[in-house]
This record gives sequence, C-alpha cells and structure tokens, in this order.
Amino acid sequence: MSDLFAVSDLSRDAPRPLADRMRPQSLAEIVGQDHLLGADGAIGRMLSTGRLSSIILWGPPGVGKTTIARLLADETDLHFEAISAVFSGVKDLRAVFEAAETRRSIGQGTLLFVDEIHRFNKAQQDGFLPYVERGVVTLVGATTENPSFELNGALLSRCSVLVLERIGGDAALELLSRAEALEGRALPLETRARDALVDMADGDGRYLLNLAEQAFMLADKGTQLSIEQLTTALQKRAPAYDKNREEHYNLISALHKSIRGSDPDAALYWFARMLEGGEDPLFLARRLVVMASEDISLADPTAMMVAGEAARAFERLGEPEGLIPLAHAVVHLATAPKSNASYVGLKRARAAARETGSLMPPKHILNAPTGMMKDQGYGKGYEYDHDAEEGFSGQNYFPDGMERGEFYTPKGEGREAPIAKRLEQWKAWRKQRGE
Repeated sequence: MSDLFAVSDLSRDAPRPLADRMRPQSLAEIVGQDHLLGADGAIGRMLSTGRLSSIILWGPPGVGKTTIARLLADETDLHFEAISAVFSGVKDLRAVFEAAETRRSIGQGTLLFVDEIHRFNKAQQDGFLPYVERGVVTLVGATTENPSFELNGALLSRCSVLVLERIGGDAALELLSRAEALEGRALPLETRARDALVDMADGDGRYLLNLAEQAFMLADKGTQLSIEQLTTALQKRAPAYDKNREEHYNLISALHKSIRGSDPDAALYWFARMLEGGEDPLFLARRLVVMASEDISLADPTAMMVAGEAARAFERLGEPEGLIPLAHAVVHLATAPKSNASYVGLKRARAAARETGSLMPPKHILNAPTGMMKDQGYGKGYEYDHDAEEGFSGQNYFPDGMERGEFYTPKGEGREAPIAKRLEQWKAWRKQRGE
C-alpha cells in the first residue's frame, strides 16, 4: 500500500505537521546549538578537517539530535542508517553491521545513528566496539540520559560526548519567527501569550512548534489569544524528570545545596520542582533529615527535630496537607545556622579507626564484673566525672599508645558557640592535668 501511495504521489499531498515541514535542510539552519555547530564548536571543527569521529549526542528531547545526525551524513557523504534501541535487537544490529561491511568494501562509509542508545544493555553496547574501532561505522548515538551512568566505559572511550542545549530564549523566538514566515502570517498571540508559549515548551523545540501550530488553528481570523486563553487551551509540556535517573540526582543536589547555602526561596523552588515531577515526598522527607544532621547539626539542634516531625506528619496526613510540614522543614533548615562539624568529625574518626585497627580501650575505663578482671587492672584508677570538680575529670579515653585525636571542631555558629567555649576550657584543663 505504501508503494502505491508513493507511485501515485498521494503521500506528497498528505498533511504534515509544522515541525516536520520546518525540519532543517542544513546544519546552518539548526538553532540553539552554535556551541557545537559553529566554526569553533566540536562538530564544526570535525567538518572543517573532513574527519568525523564517533560521537554521543546528549541532550533533552526536541533539541535536534536526530536532525544533526542525518545532516552530518549528508555533509560527509556517508550512508545514513538509523535504528532505535527501543525497537532493535541483536538480529537488527547484525544486519546493520553486515550491510556496513558490504558498503565499506565498495568504498562507501556508513553513519549509524542509534536513538536512545542508553537502552541497549552492556552486551549490546560492547557489540559496537569492533565496528567503531575498525571504522566500519561512524557511530552517532543519541541519549537523554547521562552517558557517564548509562553507557559502558569502553564505548565512551571511543566516542566524544557532546552536550546539546535546551531550546530557549533567542533560539525559541527564532523558531517561532520561521514558523510565521512559513505560514505567511503572525502568530495570533498577545505579547505575554507569546512569551508563555515559549515557557510552556520547556526547552523542547519540537514541542514548541507543535504548540505554535495549535495556536495558529485556535484563533479566529483577526483575533489574538490572551495568555489566559492560551494556557487554558494548550497543554504545558511535562517537566523533564525521571525519579531514577539524571534529573532526579540533579534536582535533589540543587535542593540540598540551596538549603546548605541558606537560600529558602531557591530551596522551596527545587522542592516544588521535584514534587511537580512526581517525586515521592517520603524520599524528600528522608533527605531533609540527612541535611539537618549533615549541614546544621548542633548549630541548631531543633533542625533535626523539625525534619523528623515533618516526616512523621506527612506519614500521618498524606497529600496534600502533609506537604505543608515538609515545606516548613525546608524553610527551617535553609534559615538555620549551619555547621558540618559533626559530619566532618565522623569522617575523621572513621579514618582514624581504620588506621588504629583493634586497639583496646585503656583499662581504667573498662568494667570489671569479675575478680579476675579486677586483678588484670580493669577499672583501676577510673575517676567518676560527676564527683570531679566542674564535673570534669580530664582522664584519657583513647587507647593506650594512640595520640589524642581532635575530630569534632565546632565552627561557633548558632548553638555551637557555647559548645566551642566548653571544649576550649576542657582542653586547657587536660593540658594542666598533663593528659
């Protein structure tokens, strides 16, 4: 049937989406990726030297990964072969490589474009290696996931990873201008609605053009859509977020660092971004408890209590009310005085514990429940601190033969200020005692 349509030329008259009609016909027409395609960009330099190496194109959806691969084949006179890791298996790969070997024997190179390459398993990714190494194919892989996590090190070492940018700002406006030129009319949008259209696409150029096409069809002749009419009629693109992959780790890092940096507004924003992306609020609750200890600790002991109670409140209330105490905790942690002294102290103490092995505690602080243990000196010379002057005996509690370590060093922020003073006083008393 498809052959019949092609012969009769009916397919040429079939309606085509605006994004397809606007597909770039040369690399120069691609917007938003000048850092790669310009004369000083990685791809620009490859083309100027006439040597295209295997590459991995990493970027969000709708930024031109497939188009770039297709046009690279045109620019370098390579046969373009495209497969998707979602629909292809070992049999398909074998057929592609055999065909590439045949082309190579008659002097024709092959650019193999693999969409969603991260979906191939380790064995399938390893299968590319000999063909990439021998130059049977020039591999151009496309992925929306961090290649460092999703692709084998052996394959990454043979490819250059190139990062594509979201389509926003001037690049998005350029796409809309081209759409208007192709349609022969201005987008029927008020100024604020035009800006909102770009925001709704969330960096996805293809989705931006789909929204523009709908806007062209929505407005009556001679009318302009307001921002309220536009947002009511069109669907905002779902935020790019995968609870198990790169975006998940990026956003929780942003939340954590905003709290550590004492910026409650940024912290609330990233907290909300994760919620809107579908993150489990209990995961966020657990991370808040960690932040309370790692970054605040004794500078504000109530931070741990607030974070723990917020987690329990959410477990009791659920959504949406349970999100309020979690937001309360976010703001409390972000505005609290900060200290990582306990966290740093733990790392130092563990390092010392690994170095000192199995040194026993000094005998004077060991219990002696049996007569034999008393004869061995267990508990001998122990001073009960509650009976000592100032409630401080200053005895040594480290193993015999181990120098005293200083692991916890309060910074003096918040409630750690009086703790720091007490530690300095105790240190002076130990020095007087000769410990």
